[in-house]
Parts: sequence; structure tokens; C-alpha cells
Amino acid sequence: MTDRPASWRMPTRKQIDMMARHVGRNAPPARGLAPDDDLPPEYWQALLDDPRADSGRSRQAAPGIQTRRLADVPQHLLRVACRRCNRTVEIQKADAVRLYGRDAIWRDVGQRLLDNTCSNRTGRHEEDGCWPSFD
Repeated sequence: MTDRPASWRMPTRKQIDMMARHVGRNAPPARGLAPDDDLPPEYWQALLDDPRADSGRSRQAAPGIQTRRLADVPQHLLRVACRRCNRTVEIQKADAVRLYGRDAIWRDVGQRLLDNTCSNRTGRHEEDGCWPSFD
């Protein structure tokens, strides 16, 4: 416990006068957007012109690899990651063919691999399981 008076927490008269003089100086020049206002066209154009806008495509696997049969997948090591829990599961193509068959679709095999070790169980069918990302 200290013996200070409660007035030490309040600004002095001189400080109050100085803050009052600076109130109008730092005001924003234009009114901000309300939550339900449309964003200006310059914002959308800046998003479209950003070189990182299409960078997600380059990191993904070749188009259509998810829909290929295991016998048609050219990679020796198959990898599927979960976008929900950031877990990655790898399996060799020979092991996948031995466990699931040559005609199994890689998307179904990858989903099954993630679901067998999934840690995100909520009890609702719509929310259960992992969200696969095929590499």
C-alpha cells in the first residue's frame, strides 16, 4: 500500500490543455467504411494485381492427381496433408497398392489414411475428420 493520493492518476491542468489543443490535429482526413459498406474498387484491383494472388496454384500437385488410380500415379512417394490439423501422411506407392489395390483412387486412399489417424473428432458427421490437401 502506498501513501500517494489518488490525484496522481489524473492529468494536470496543463496536460489537459495540451491534449485539448491536439484533438483536431490527429483526426483522419476521411470517414472510414462502415461494416456494411462496399469496399472501393481500388481495393479489389489491388488484390487482383497482387502477384501472390495465384501463388497457391504453383504449390499444389499436378491437376487431376487426386482423381487418378494408384497404378497411374507417377510419384513413388505419395503425400497427403491435412489443412485442418497440419498433419502430413506419407505412403509409398507400392504399399498403397498392396493395401488398397491398383484400382483405388488416390483421393479416396488419402482421405482414408488421414481419417484412420484423425484427432479432430467432434461427433458431428459434417465436422468430423481431416481436410486433405494432396501434394
